[in-house]
Amino acid sequence: MLTEAPRSLPYVSEDRGAAATSARAYWTRLLPFLAALACVTRIPSFRPRLWNPDEGYLAVQARMLAHGGALYETVVDRKPPLVPWLYEAAFALFGSDSLTPLRVCAIGAQLTTAVLLASLARRRWGDTAGGTAGTLYLLISVGLNPEDAQAATFEVFMLPWTAAAMWCADRRRWGLCGLAIGGAFLAKQTGGAVLVPALWMLWRSGAPSTALTRLSVGALAPVLAAALATTPTGFVFWTVTGSGAYASFTGSELHVLARGLTNTAILAIACAGIVPPVVRVLRIARTGSTDLWLWLAASCAAVLAGFHFFGHYFLQLTPPLALLATASLQILPRERLADALLASTCACALFVTWGLLAPRPELTHAQRVATAIRTHTTPHDPVLVWGMHPETYWLADRTPASRYLTAGLLTNYSGGRDGPQVGEKWGVEGAWGVFRAELSATAPELIVDDARGAPYRPERIRSMSRILGAYQEVECVDGAILYRRLRVDDR
Repeated sequence: MLTEAPRSLPYVSEDRGAAATSARAYWTRLLPFLAALACVTRIPSFRPRLWNPDEGYLAVQARMLAHGGALYETVVDRKPPLVPWLYEAAFALFGSDSLTPLRVCAIGAQLTTAVLLASLARRRWGDTAGGTAGTLYLLISVGLNPEDAQAATFEVFMLPWTAAAMWCADRRRWGLCGLAIGGAFLAKQTGGAVLVPALWMLWRSGAPSTALTRLSVGALAPVLAAALATTPTGFVFWTVTGSGAYASFTGSELHVLARGLTNTAILAIACAGIVPPVVRVLRIARTGSTDLWLWLAASCAAVLAGFHFFGHYFLQLTPPLALLATASLQILPRERLADALLASTCACALFVTWGLLAPRPELTHAQRVATAIRTHTTPHDPVLVWGMHPETYWLADRTPASRYLTAGLLTNYSGGRDGPQVGEKWGVEGAWGVFRAELSATAPELIVDDARGAPYRPERIRSMSRILGAYQEVECVDGAILYRRLRVDDR
């Protein structure tokens, strides 16, 4: 005998259909707004040809990879491979003369992060909270020095992965959460900090032990794949074990601390609209957002790692701050939300204006040096720039004579650190032997001493002084000295 279907099923189906329709309507309204806001906040990113040396480093790496270079062998950096590969792919599709495609990708990354945060907030606190989280994130995401906030570099492409990890953990999708954590690490090592709140959420969920296995396998699989796609020993050395001296706190402590305090103050100005409600709620109520506080704490630890405190490091704090502010505003009177959005919008306008008007003296210097390099060399001549501006190679369209694109890798002069740990013995392990072999095999036609009195200037680096003995000065541009290789008839 046939049994009658339960009467509740049609109603469940209708409820699900209504919920799906409501969700589509919600995102149809919110997505265009967030997309427009992401574009507006990043308009300054298109103004200069490049914003900082990290963009220049990535651009030079991408060109070297396109011409047969091997990552972590003949193309090296202390970063994981995901962003260099992205630059290489963009150059292959659109050419290597402009970073505009990467700036568009950065907008996509910021929009993706905002949408994931909006979805997470909507699931927890409702429709209004979703829009609040996405909007607040985009407003504060540009709240740093423009060369840190507007550049298309590692942190910008790391943040969507960290937000995706939290989104997946919130939905108990542990395998996908692990993949997102692995992706965050491959964009930048500190992206792996999101593992801390993810593990706490897994433990609180009471998930079976297999969930931890899925999370672990998901996180390790992309990292192992990247190591095998490059070279495992080189991958481990350049991304994990080879940065001991770089991560040391010794040297220029006051200078580094001043930088950290300055960037903290700048971000605090950008967050002026959201910090008061968070602090107020901490005094009067509990938000029940322990996972978000753990995310913020882990991100703070990531900012502190290495003791350099560059402004772009602080971008990692913005997603958890946006969500914590959203959680706090749910408890406070509704007018507090309007106040927070207004203050954040005003702060954002201030930073966007800064980005549109900010001078770029170092870019101007690099462009002048690049012009001089083109004057003294042919397109096929290898060049060595002894300095901290790898973008000079890209601007000059000349091939680097060495895999070490900055003097920092050879002397540990990193981020303005000018204390006792600058010199040959503090460089990357084994780098000087490789460097000498490179220059012996293919002597650069031109060497540019761009130290301009810095602690790594050739007079203080004995091996570099010896190398320059085979060269003669031909020009000085903005303090950078150009040396041409001596011919037999020149001696």
